[in-house]
Amino acid sequence: MRFSTSAVAAALLAALSAPQCSAFLAPKPLSTRKQSHQYQQHFLPTSNPKWQLLSTVNDEAPAPVVEAKEEESEEVAVSDDEEESTEYKLVLEDVPPASYEITSSPTAPGGGDVHTLTINLGAPGHPDPIVIETGKIGRQASAAVTLTRGESVLYATASRDKDVRDLNFLPLSVDHQERFSSAGLTSGAFNKRDGRPGEHEILVCRLIDRPLRPLIAEGWRHETQLLSWVLSYDGVRTCDPLAITASATALWLSDVPLIKPVAASMVGYIDGQLVLNPTLEQMKHSRLNLIVAGTKDAVLMIEGAADFLPEDLMIEAVTFGHNAIKTQCEALEELGKVAGKEKKYDTIKPPIEGLQEMVDEKYTAQLDEIYNSDLSKEDLSSATSQFSETVVTEMEEIFPEEKASIKGAMKDLMCRRMFVKAKNEGTRIDGRKLDEVRVIEAEAGFLPRVHGSALFTRGQTQVVATATLGDSGMRQKMDRISGMVQKRFYLQYTFPPSCVGETGRVGAPGRREVGHGNLAERALIPALPTEDEFPYTIRVESLVTESNGSSSMASVCGGCLALMDAGVPISSPIAGIAMGMLLGDKGAVSDENAVIVSDITGTEDGLGTMDFKVAGNKEGITTFQLDIKCEGLTLDTMKKALEQAKAGRLHILGEMDKALTEARGELPATVPKVIKLKIAEDSIGKVIGPGGKQIRALIEDFELTNINVEENGAVQVSGFDMKKMEEAKEMITLLTSQMGGGGRGSRGPKPEYVGPEPEVGKVYTGKITGIHNFGVFLEILPGAEDGSTPGCEGLCHVSELHVERVRNTEGFIRSMNTETLEVVYQGKNNKGKYQLSRKAVLEQKGVKARGDSGPPRAAPQEMSKDEVSVISQAIENAITD
Repeated sequence: MRFSTSAVAAALLAALSAPQCSAFLAPKPLSTRKQSHQYQQHFLPTSNPKWQLLSTVNDEAPAPVVEAKEEESEEVAVSDDEEESTEYKLVLEDVPPASYEITSSPTAPGGGDVHTLTINLGAPGHPDPIVIETGKIGRQASAAVTLTRGESVLYATASRDKDVRDLNFLPLSVDHQERFSSAGLTSGAFNKRDGRPGEHEILVCRLIDRPLRPLIAEGWRHETQLLSWVLSYDGVRTCDPLAITASATALWLSDVPLIKPVAASMVGYIDGQLVLNPTLEQMKHSRLNLIVAGTKDAVLMIEGAADFLPEDLMIEAVTFGHNAIKTQCEALEELGKVAGKEKKYDTIKPPIEGLQEMVDEKYTAQLDEIYNSDLSKEDLSSATSQFSETVVTEMEEIFPEEKASIKGAMKDLMCRRMFVKAKNEGTRIDGRKLDEVRVIEAEAGFLPRVHGSALFTRGQTQVVATATLGDSGMRQKMDRISGMVQKRFYLQYTFPPSCVGETGRVGAPGRREVGHGNLAERALIPALPTEDEFPYTIRVESLVTESNGSSSMASVCGGCLALMDAGVPISSPIAGIAMGMLLGDKGAVSDENAVIVSDITGTEDGLGTMDFKVAGNKEGITTFQLDIKCEGLTLDTMKKALEQAKAGRLHILGEMDKALTEARGELPATVPKVIKLKIAEDSIGKVIGPGGKQIRALIEDFELTNINVEENGAVQVSGFDMKKMEEAKEMITLLTSQMGGGGRGSRGPKPEYVGPEPEVGKVYTGKITGIHNFGVFLEILPGAEDGSTPGCEGLCHVSELHVERVRNTEGFIRSMNTETLEVVYQGKNNKGKYQLSRKAVLEQKGVKARGDSGPPRAAPQEMSKDEVSVISQAIENAITD
């Protein structure tokens, strides 16, 4: 096929006018440089920059907030008067009072009814109502809803299998997906399809599961699945609490026996005021990130992080969020009456008459004897297992084929007797008092080559924690619908089966590991130094080596000690503790008879009704997580648990002080040093060089570990030899001080080959540098070693590739599976470009074209070499840009 030069030129001009990108820079959906003006307007220069880290709890804001602020401060001088005016002032617009309305209309496909629930939460600053619609989409699911707030739209379904499964647990699965198309984006994967769930989506799945699972009727054994998608995302507020409410609504309207409607809300603490469902912009200034889920009667789940806030404020925040939940749940109750299906209880097996009473009568004394024996974990586990086998064997003779029911009755007895012992005697089954923490042993710096390490042991729970420091290139990058998130600090938690004496799958982290790691990570974030104070990226790993309750809080303690051992100047040590609750009636709401226990074991976690994890320093809380197995937790019970948790936290901090009182004064010798500098954005290409040659040469010549260049011109040089690092810094400054830019900036003259000229007629082995329809570009002589000048590059026209006609240049080269070609240099054309021929090499070797037995054909029309020269020149200019 022959192309006209005018058409090719037009196409090239269109390509040149399109947005350009550099292969060495990752795309950056959110420009921190542009946003830095906003930070200057809303932040006092003396405000606590650690608060900004709280925005990464839901990964809705770009991580390098501090960098953006620093960059702007280098360029703009701010007077004292201007500084006073830059303090963030919270302004909340008036909204309608709390209310809800249900409307129905026959507008569904096929003429069915569409039911719409509109909820006004009545909270200042939250003008957009929550609109829930059902009956229009997903009508084959047991229930399906769309939830809209502003321009964010979520779709959630609840479905179940018809058959009952023979299980002794609730078969519930939850999946949540944030579709990139909801924000007008496309997945960066090779096939451009949204793939497996990311870390944040896994965390949202857990947020949905935790408040709903305890409220599904006991004995439900149908496979149940909750699915939710973010279909449209306006970027104003996070959709996390909406995902909980949407899935809970779908479950409430289905025939799955959910006991009560459930809803969720988010709370921030900004400018001394609690804010309901704050915007992402407001969250950048918040000292609290709290998600609460529950019924209108009690709280079921809490997930949050704080900047050393006191316990009283936390209770106030939970109360504030729960008030919004009450409004939503009352509205959902009415929607259920209009659009909900009748709950399916007929497949739930009723309790066997007389079974529980007989188990209580025959085995209470035997169980009390085990609980009063003060056994170790292994001995208690062995005694309990033997007790269970005895109960099942003996009771099956009376109630044949009722093994699952017998086990349920036995577990109920164990829960109640554990409660009675704690309530009447003030002691637990391992002999401890209700508020007593297990024996703690901590050791820092026990691994010789890692940057920081700690071994933390609390009773029979133990973790090995390590801290690794690196430059900004070590940041954890995650693709979100809100843009690329880069985390300067991240904690990775591993729970191998060997830590509980079992065997099992080892590989990618499961949902539990992701959730526990995120919890421990949020606990430590507020204590970290700013990047200006400590320019390193920090990675903490927690390997659980023994587990008997609360390994996530042990990870907080071990991770903190590892950071201090690595020399990270944290503001204060952080410790965590897990609290439990025992109830006489496990299915009821907590009451004044509830028993709160500190530092729970695995048995207390399994048989108890609460797992409340709290972490912080001596002054306040940094993170907390609440899971409930009963119908809810009253605020009075929560207040009691927080007070008891503070006493336990202070005790643990005292034990940690025995191992390491403060961060080490010097970084370990194995930590690379870091130098930061700033270059003009249009000079980035000069530091990188063509194909990364320049930056690789700098790293090799100056014996560096890495050079990381950000799109905004921030450069980090890391290495172990400070003298060579300073020399590398000077070289970078020299490279970027020359006129003309690189990368996407202004274009200077193209570097030219300055080595010896090739000999006409000589055979060269050329490295393939470009493949096009009209021919192949090859480098036949190398350029400068430092990458300052390119090699000698020429074009082997398609007509010179072979003695026979080549129809597809790219396919022909790929079929050879080679990166080099032998070519003859034929001199320069009339525009001074090097001309190469592989055909001449083949002819010298005696290769001839195959004969053609048919009639002679007209010679195919090829592009002239003048046309090729025009095209190749245009492509070279495009590449230079």
